[in-house]
Amino acid sequence: MKTIIHNESKLSKYIFEDSDSITMEADKIITPKFIIGDLNASNSTLIEFVEPPEDWDGNKYTFENDTWTLNVVP
Repeated sequence: MKTIIHNESKLSKYIFEDSDSITMEADKIITPKFIIGDLNASNSTLIEFVEPPEDWDGNKYTFENDTWTLNVVP
């Protein structure tokens, strides 16, 4: 699997299959099914070959140093 994380918060925003083609551009990210307009090559990172938690959902987990951490909102 692949995940796109927001660089500042480390939140995992999206998950994709390894075979999905993701294009990180200066002003957007292009995925097979949609365009992400609020993330781009300068504020996010594509990390490949990850195994997300079974209950993964966008913004539910951070991903840093190969570790998934539940996002606990105070």
